[in-house]
Amino acid sequence: MRELLDFLLTGILGKEKYEVAESSAESHTNYIVSAKPGVIGMIIGKGGKTIRTIRNLLKVRATLEQKGVSVSVEEKV
Repeated sequence: MRELLDFLLTGILGKEKYEVAESSAESHTNYIVSAKPGVIGMIIGKGGKTIRTIRNLLKVRATLEQKGVSVSVEEKV
């Protein structure tokens, strides 16, 4: 699932740098994407449409694998 998230973020951001932290508890995985303040807007998208789509795509994959997943975005300092 991490590969799918990296693929989506690379497609959106291009060569911009970002970091993904992953934490797992039983069958649920939480991804925290951290990026520069100027790049966060591209990840979130207008009205949150982009991040909502990323979450939906990962949820489809997680459902197929019978797992849970959540994605959040934070500003890199």
